[in-house]
Amino acid sequence: MKQTYSIEQKIGQLLIILLPILITQLALCGMNFFDTMMSGHVSHNDLAGVAIGTNIWMPVFTGINGILIAVTPIMAQIYGAGRKAEIPFVVLQGVYLAIALAGLVIACGSITVAPVLTMMNLEPVVQEIAYEFLKAIAIGIVPFFICTVLRCFIDTLGYTRVTMLITLSALPINIAFNYLLIFGEYGFPKLGGAGAGYATAITYWYIAIVSLVIIRYVSPFKEYRIFTAFYRLSLSAWKEQIRIGVPIGLAIFSETSIFGAMAFLMARFGTITIAAYQAALNFASLVYMLPLSIGMALTIVVGFEVGARRLQDARQYGYIGLAMAVGMAGFCAVGLFIFNENVASWYSSDREVLQLTQHFLLYAAFFQLSDALAAPIQGVLRGYKDVTVTFVMAIISYWVIGLPTGFILANYSDFGATGYWIGLILGLAVGAIALSIRLIKRQHREIQLQP
Repeated sequence: MKQTYSIEQKIGQLLIILLPILITQLALCGMNFFDTMMSGHVSHNDLAGVAIGTNIWMPVFTGINGILIAVTPIMAQIYGAGRKAEIPFVVLQGVYLAIALAGLVIACGSITVAPVLTMMNLEPVVQEIAYEFLKAIAIGIVPFFICTVLRCFIDTLGYTRVTMLITLSALPINIAFNYLLIFGEYGFPKLGGAGAGYATAITYWYIAIVSLVIIRYVSPFKEYRIFTAFYRLSLSAWKEQIRIGVPIGLAIFSETSIFGAMAFLMARFGTITIAAYQAALNFASLVYMLPLSIGMALTIVVGFEVGARRLQDARQYGYIGLAMAVGMAGFCAVGLFIFNENVASWYSSDREVLQLTQHFLLYAAFFQLSDALAAPIQGVLRGYKDVTVTFVMAIISYWVIGLPTGFILANYSDFGATGYWIGLILGLAVGAIALSIRLIKRQHREIQLQP
């Protein structure tokens, strides 16, 4: 990371940070993509089971991740202010918190998963697949949360290419174990959808071990001596991270849990609908990595500039990122309309699932346009450590507007399951507009207060 003096330099630096983040996010999303796609080619029951398991796991891990990624704006502002000696302390406190949260998730999951699945009134075979998938995922929770903190450290220093290479190297491992464990090849047990959970857990362990080795032995990370000088657990450091991270985590949880709630409510429409919904959502999540990655890059560069009190530069980065996100989203939406049938065919050869997936994908194209505005703005606001408003708007967008509207349309009109997609589109649009207003006010206030 370095100071920039022109729009061209800012675009260049943002792209240097952004592109590896985007590839990393696509690779991570690709793991879920291959879990879903390969399970779907066993049976629609396996596809539905993985869908249910994923929609329970995703809100939990993304919500906890939101708490942990609070170390990014904290470190970015410290780094921008030139206080590099404080970074090892922040990283280790983040790791301690990651372990504590992982233990809490595993304990709560062991108590709640089975009752939640029973409440959904699923077909017995689908319920069993979902349960086994989640049980397998639990093996990798601790390393996954730890490597979230380690990734924040690496990325904040501007070396996003390193995390990209780590994640890219993990993708073939995930695919290979999916193949071996889902289909039972080369003497491995044929586990179906549950095999995808074990493959994901193995991949999480791989990423964590490689990240630890790089931080311990490779420059410039080893100069920070992250794991050579240990610090006591600091409740004050946890307090700051939780103060920033909980609103981020709750905002992300509110966003991702809505998809789990929709899957829960769609269960009454049958296994075919759940399978098609998961396929469309899986691809939409892949496209969402574009604005999400831009938002993550903006948190780093904006936090760096805010820490250095270069507020006009921080503002310019925000506008550049927003322009990139909206342009990319428009391009992807057009592509999804053109190649709708091709995309749907990736997930299933079942005629009913294929046709319904195509239908859902058309609606997914619309809501990702609002995401293209909301995700980068959230990233900018996190760079300012302004996180509470994103949580409030997530609640309003998804749970006050989106889900109730979707429920009414799905159950009291002819839209059926499609009504949930329409409600989601409406909620996202309202949230994107509100966050835009908040960003403009925040930037104006920061510049006014600048000495």
